[in-house]
Amino acid sequence: MKYLSVGLVSVFVSLGVKRLAKAFLLLSLFAMGAFPAWAQSGASTSDTKTPDPCTSGHEFLTSDCTLTWHGITLFGTYDMGVGWVSHGLPENATNYEGESLVNRNANQSRFLIAPNNLSQTGLGIRGKEQFAHDWYIVFNASTGIDPQSGQLANASATDFINNGLPRGSYSEAIDGARAGQPFNDEFYAGISSEKFGTLTFGRQRALGTDAMLQYDPAGGSYAFSYIGYNGTMAGGGDTEDTRWDEALKYRLTYSHFHLGGMYKFVDGSGGCYSNVAGWTAATCTPETAHNNAYGVDLGGGYGKFSLDAVYQHYNEAISVLNPLLGPQSPSASYQSTVNSINTVEITGDNLIGTTNTLYGIVTDNNAVMVAAKYTWDPVKFYAGYEYIHQTNPSNPLGVGASDQGGYLLSGVEDDNLDSPKNVQIWWAGVKYAINKKTGLTFSEYQQRQNDFRVPQTCSAVAGFRSSCAGSLNELSLYADHHFTPRLDGFAGIAYSFVTGGLSIAIPHGPGVPYIHNSNFAPTVGARFTF
Repeated sequence: MKYLSVGLVSVFVSLGVKRLAKAFLLLSLFAMGAFPAWAQSGASTSDTKTPDPCTSGHEFLTSDCTLTWHGITLFGTYDMGVGWVSHGLPENATNYEGESLVNRNANQSRFLIAPNNLSQTGLGIRGKEQFAHDWYIVFNASTGIDPQSGQLANASATDFINNGLPRGSYSEAIDGARAGQPFNDEFYAGISSEKFGTLTFGRQRALGTDAMLQYDPAGGSYAFSYIGYNGTMAGGGDTEDTRWDEALKYRLTYSHFHLGGMYKFVDGSGGCYSNVAGWTAATCTPETAHNNAYGVDLGGGYGKFSLDAVYQHYNEAISVLNPLLGPQSPSASYQSTVNSINTVEITGDNLIGTTNTLYGIVTDNNAVMVAAKYTWDPVKFYAGYEYIHQTNPSNPLGVGASDQGGYLLSGVEDDNLDSPKNVQIWWAGVKYAINKKTGLTFSEYQQRQNDFRVPQTCSAVAGFRSSCAGSLNELSLYADHHFTPRLDGFAGIAYSFVTGGLSIAIPHGPGVPYIHNSNFAPTVGARFTF
């Protein structure tokens, strides 16, 4: 697979670098307020739509024309707002998701900057270049950016910034697939045919992420969508798996039906592992990574109705515990690794230091999702359901294993589950078009987990732990008005709360609860897309 990867990247480079220069020239022409007439002869960058290239700066600002030149399109989004939360944390400059969702460590109300409310701020370049009849080279290189800092989106940085701090000093921390990679959204190349479909290789959105963006009434919004803010559903069990590295992806549309398939090849390091109490760096066994994954999507549409069913399986999925536990005592310079069941702990010098490292919980995940939408003008109806089955990994990861963005795990839990964990997520919502420029969106989301604690001693009297049954709920309502096809403003509210095991902040020993189990978050802002 290494040679296939190098080959496709070579194709991308040979076709893409020259065209990247063209894209920057395209921006220069736009800055001068005009595009050459031959810019309109560009090839399609979409399997279903031929772009309408901009011919002047005025057209760029007042229409939805594209920055396209000879099949190469430059695209991007900037989304920023302000908000208030009833229970929040000090802002973290590397947090790109805001604070709309209830947080385990949030402690007081506050006004704050709200980034990426309806869409992720970012920049990208994509292309579709014909090389034979009905055959095209396609590529996409896109990345997410923190609009408040200009840095690449990096969920991992939000965690290790909090490493070793007392709980009262935490800032907002998240987990996610965007970990400061140069192209933290997608980076792939491949071939496409209207008749035979599209095959691509590289870093790509998971099939569940594609379905979430299509069937979420809020379109994956961080401010107003639980399944957009928290990628558990899109990633088939863990938010880090909303994008797969080293992955093949195939899409085909035939008449009213479409299908998709995806396979992720093993990559990274498995670290060093031992299941013996009191193990040390000298006695652990180097592990090989087994983090392959695969998925299938079957769907179709008829008239104003569409339906998709998605299955995803991921081995050695990693969920980062955020914020980090940090050094276990002021005298410990290392991040100890303690399984929540058998408390197997490293002693002596750690394999790696805690600086810029993470603490991960590892599982094998299976997920099945069904989602549908129907348009009855001026209303669109959305609904979806996903069932996720998680078990302790068949092959353990060890300390020093690779995580997203090349970061390493200085603490690993391979036995976090007493018994299989079953997660159910469902959502529903409606979008109402008041007129061609203004719409209202209402959404409801719920995640529930089973009681996977053994023995099952979960109650208010016995005490809750994170392995007890519980739920997370969110309701949201927002209005969105388009001043131009590119510029829109929005205002809305989201309310979220947790119960039972999902209201426990740290998955170890006696339950440490959320400081506050609810959050009310009104937000206003604006978005510019091109």
